[in-house]
Amino acid sequence: MVKYLDKNSGFRQWASAQQDAKPRKSWFTSFLWWFAIFLACWWLIGKWMAPAPVATDAAVTDTQAVDITDVPRGTVSSEKLSATTQGLRIYDVRLNDFPAGANDATADTVTLLPAEDGFIEVGLIPSGTSAPTPVTVWAVSDGRGTWRNSDGVTFARDVTADNYVITVTDTITNGMSGAVSIAPYARVVRETAGPASGVYTGAVVRANGDIEHRDWRRLDKKSYAYTTTNGFAGFADQYWETVVSLDSADQTIRAKKSGNKYQTDAAAAAVTIAPGATHTITTHIFAGPRDQTVLNGAATKIEGINQTIDYGWFWFLARPMLWVLNALNSIVMNYGVAIILFTLALRLLMWPLTRKSYTSMLAMQRMQPEMARIQKLYANDKARLQMEMMRLYQTHKTSPMSGCLPMLIQIPIFFALYKALLISVQMRSAHFLWISDLAAMDPYFILPVLMGATMWWQTRLQSAAPATANDAVAATQRFMKWMPVLFTIMFAWMPAGLVLYWTMSNLFGIIQMYIIKRHLKK
Repeated sequence: MVKYLDKNSGFRQWASAQQDAKPRKSWFTSFLWWFAIFLACWWLIGKWMAPAPVATDAAVTDTQAVDITDVPRGTVSSEKLSATTQGLRIYDVRLNDFPAGANDATADTVTLLPAEDGFIEVGLIPSGTSAPTPVTVWAVSDGRGTWRNSDGVTFARDVTADNYVITVTDTITNGMSGAVSIAPYARVVRETAGPASGVYTGAVVRANGDIEHRDWRRLDKKSYAYTTTNGFAGFADQYWETVVSLDSADQTIRAKKSGNKYQTDAAAAAVTIAPGATHTITTHIFAGPRDQTVLNGAATKIEGINQTIDYGWFWFLARPMLWVLNALNSIVMNYGVAIILFTLALRLLMWPLTRKSYTSMLAMQRMQPEMARIQKLYANDKARLQMEMMRLYQTHKTSPMSGCLPMLIQIPIFFALYKALLISVQMRSAHFLWISDLAAMDPYFILPVLMGATMWWQTRLQSAAPATANDAVAATQRFMKWMPVLFTIMFAWMPAGLVLYWTMSNLFGIIQMYIIKRHLKK
């Protein structure tokens, strides 16, 4: 049988013919398959790594309604915010620097946790005595609330604000003949604001140094509990964040849905107060914008809060991009112009690679006649055809993939900028020409159409005439012809700032193409 399997046998020739007869996939198709597999694996790993629900008996009250009408009201304010205080609860947190309507500076300010939707509650769980409850009527004097129980234990509360951080200080004086135990707790109760496309919203928890995100849909299905030495719990929206942090060790933190509302809470280990002794418990609350600079300042009081912004997979690009955009805006005083300058700077940085890529594509156009001749000459000899094609590419110092490098490099830049624009609270009210909010879609679809037109123009300049109707280059180019249409539809509902970046990138690319062609002709 060996003689039938040698290199000159008919079996070998048949097997080689079968192998050559198989259709060859283009590199672009392979790239899409591998990218889809990567996304699927990432999703499966996320599902597998997600913690299971943990039952807990923490003595934090649920979200049932209680009548606090008789509890005296007060206010706490700083340069950045003002809020209503009523006993254990804080609500109606108004952010002075942000109008409620992103497009109307005269509108009312953004209000976090309005009275009808939610509240923050900072309380105490006693053992061996009683402590103030949400319905407790405090005696208020000079902004300080005091309450004394029947056992002789006195509770005093001071609420102050600094920028976007509210500090609640509870001072407990034990007037009993025996020791008492007091465990602090804090919770945030609210309704959902609905998910934001491309941006995480929901519960945010810091436990054991790690930031945990649980969106609304997960909270609808199950509850989560964590034990940690220190941390915080709260909720994050697209632009705003509200968290509470107990200045106490050994905490149990939960995130769950309770009734028709959502709740995150933290309960710390009890502290023992000796007879005649006084103990102070401090709780910090952050209620403000999800701005990295603001959160960095708040991190001096709430450790780790500056890590709560989700910049996505390409965070190492998104953070510096956002910093550069803010720096450019501080100079030109317009985020639209800042995006244009940022795009120009990126194009200039990628100029050597772009020039090499465009030069390679022009070489591909020039070698098409020779490529057609080779494909026709060696149509029945696949091995020789591949060898001659490789020699042709080496002669012209190019390859089929070299022209696609700028597009591949722009993929992480695109996703990073997309995330940066969505989470930037400054973009929320940024104006540019007819666009009143660069973080929202273009209401007139002008930019998506311009983006599609410039992309079509750029694709037409870059496309080489395929040698045959069946080679990999031709298959890729047929797909690329539909890209402007697909991108126009996809970008129609994306943030206008992102569409502006892509449009200007296309336009600068077209200008670069003409410059390179003119230089090569000379």
